Amino acid sequence: MSVEPKISAQDALARLKDGNKKFLTAKSPIGDVSPKIREKTAREGQFPYAVIVTCSDSRVVPESIFSAGIGELFIIRVAGFVVKEIELGSIEYAVDHLGTPLVVVLGHTQCGAVGTALIHHEVEGALKSIIDEITAAIGDETNPLEAVKLNVKNSCKVIAADKVPAKVIGAVYHIDSGEVEFLD
Repeated sequence: MSVEPKISAQDALARLKDGNKKFLTAKSPIGDVSPKIREKTAREGQFPYAVIVTCSDSRVVPESIFSAGIGELFIIRVAGFVVKEIELGSIEYAVDHLGTPLVVVLGHTQCGAVGTALIHHEVEGALKSIIDEITAAIGDETNPLEAVKLNVKNSCKVIAADKVPAKVIGAVYHIDSGEVEFLD
């Protein structure tokens, strides 16, 4: 069963860009988290306009970054914003079952996982699969920002190869300024 999007991918992207502009000057959160919206989404379900695949880093808060409220974004968080089978399943769910037309891989500056891959730090356990994926994505790159962009582009490629019927774009959140740089 595939649900038709309620908004175009182009309109969803414009909404994200506008939300980030609002965030850059906001003094307090802007998204709707009111009892009314909680009741509405409980009753009618969720229809997010964008999937955001991003890092687990606590400084990266997509709802705030894009001035979004309850039910507007479908967030998938994983260290290093890598995309493997589990993340693909979540993306497919949002696109196919919720009608979400846009997928954004949102990397960020000062990413610890990318930094670990840059210095070729050996890790063990389950974290190794994340660092190995990032290391393969960034190759010989030594510039931290360029490495983040390469990792974002790799995750976008993984999603595109899955043939998800949504627009897929990459972006980088600049932790120091709050600005989102879209890589479209």
